[in-house]
Amino acid sequence: MMPWNGWFSSFLKDKLGDEKYEKVRELILYRPNDYTGFEQMPRPNTKLSISDKDPNLTHKFRQPSPGSQPPVELRETDASFGNAGDDPYDVTYYKRDTGRRYTSDPASLHRDLEKIKLELLPEDDPRVQEALEEFEKGPGSSPGNKGTFATGKSDFDPTGLRATMSTNFEATEASLDANMPDHLPTPTWMSEQEEIVAWYEERDLPVSIGGTGYGNIPIGARVARW
Repeated sequence: MMPWNGWFSSFLKDKLGDEKYEKVRELILYRPNDYTGFEQMPRPNTKLSISDKDPNLTHKFRQPSPGSQPPVELRETDASFGNAGDDPYDVTYYKRDTGRRYTSDPASLHRDLEKIKLELLPEDDPRVQEALEEFEKGPGSSPGNKGTFATGKSDFDPTGLRATMSTNFEATEASLDANMPDHLPTPTWMSEQEEIVAWYEERDLPVSIGGTGYGNIPIGARVARW
């Protein structure tokens, strides 16, 4: 910063005094004490307070320097993923996307319904047996590279789902099967159903379906403010 920068504010502060200068500054400027000064990139000498109790505890750009910090911990597993064996660097979602399993992929479109239809047909019919065999084979359009990349054979992921080139239909289906939901969701009012029924019975009212009133908007919030 050049020495003449801020000369006007220094002039006013010298003539008005600290107290009056701060009042004028807060009156004219928008958020005059913003730590960034509304600059897109804070300056290297900008200090940021990081403690509500200790005003002297601040943080600056590269202070403390990265070289003086402990080495970064590169975890091979991360329990926060729900399973301690999960790879924290594996961000693939398609192998866990059970919600769109039977609707988004043309190769898997309504496979659950097709399986039910085949199971309802006579098992001893050769045509049904042949159709079941073809169904179990899958579409065959995504065989994967069997772990053979341009650099040679690799076995870093036996499932083949870690890399796009090795992804295959069979492993994807197995992963989706393992991640399919196996629980029945319940509404939030289920834990209070006895109290809800008692409330209606005390007032001699017919019991409504479910617990009404959850998430209702207050009347005041529905009044137009203009």
